[in-house]
Amino acid sequence: MPNAEIPNISSLLGTPSELTDSGSAKTAIVLMTRVRLARNLSGYHFPGWAKPEERERVLASCRASVAATAPMRRCFNFAVADLSDLERQILVERHLISRELSSAKEGAGVVISRDQAFSVMLNEEDHLRIQVLRAGFNLKKAWSAINDLDSQLEEHLDYAFSTTLGYLTACPTNLGTAMRASAMMHLPALVISNQMEKVVRAVNQLGMVVRGLFGEGSDASGSIFQISNQTTLGESEDEIIKRLGSVLQSIVEHELNAREKLLEADSGKLYDKIGRAYGILQNSHLLSSSEAMNLLSLLRLGIDLGVFPEANRSLVDRMLIEAQPGHLQYAQKGELEPGQRDVLRAARLRSEFAAVARPDFRAPAHGGN
Repeated sequence: MPNAEIPNISSLLGTPSELTDSGSAKTAIVLMTRVRLARNLSGYHFPGWAKPEERERVLASCRASVAATAPMRRCFNFAVADLSDLERQILVERHLISRELSSAKEGAGVVISRDQAFSVMLNEEDHLRIQVLRAGFNLKKAWSAINDLDSQLEEHLDYAFSTTLGYLTACPTNLGTAMRASAMMHLPALVISNQMEKVVRAVNQLGMVVRGLFGEGSDASGSIFQISNQTTLGESEDEIIKRLGSVLQSIVEHELNAREKLLEADSGKLYDKIGRAYGILQNSHLLSSSEAMNLLSLLRLGIDLGVFPEANRSLVDRMLIEAQPGHLQYAQKGELEPGQRDVLRAARLRSEFAAVARPDFRAPAHGGN
């Protein structure tokens, strides 16, 4: 195999990442864009129907082919069975694998690029789930990058493809392009003003879907939502990207308008929420994951409004990931009870935000962009 395997997650955590170390590339509202492709090998059963021996053959073939591509030089190459529950949880929290892959028993793996921008899940629902993550609003760049990687893989792997149905997938809803494009959006003003339900209905009518922070079935902790396309059959990849981009831009405008209205109606109430969040993060001794996410969300909003310096954005975005249960426990070198995690999380956030200057509510407020 062209790349040496990494036996644990420590090297990955110590390497600069697209999402934790790209603060300057992020916009106020769109934290991340992602494009994902589902692919299967011709002549093999889908993973859910394959016997263990067949899954292992597919895994070995795909791991070698993925690791040989240009974006995957010096990649992290894991068999899921070799990872502890905590290591799997960290990969989920970094959006590098799905919760479904994290619970796989055998014959599953993941190959991750050095900067964690590329991730290829093997033997999840499909033989390959290829994804590209880009900080900020970068749908076209994400699509271009994943298209290049997919073309390189297709030179070595025989994809299951139909001239009438497109790429063949385990779930019929992915037929056609087998592409899901999405954006992770920070929408606190729409949440505070109780407009998210209306936005979700409108987005659904446009053929898109809204999910929580970790995808289907998860909640929207920290006012963070994932918006993605639903239709994969009958539209080209470029058409999907264009249509989703238009919807996302409309949501950005709604969020900005909601921020302006909140400031006009009662700026004191909004600033009070931000000031209290700052005080709790600097002084709390007990914080649940959900509460921490909501407090960090308010600080991020404060940065967007000019209450805190822009330089603090990368810290807040990093803490949105590193305050998650898996990251906390791994840093502590062992699994902890929920109450112990809440104490550790509060201590970590107190330390990280101790040097953050007090909010300046005299700064000219704006909605962000």
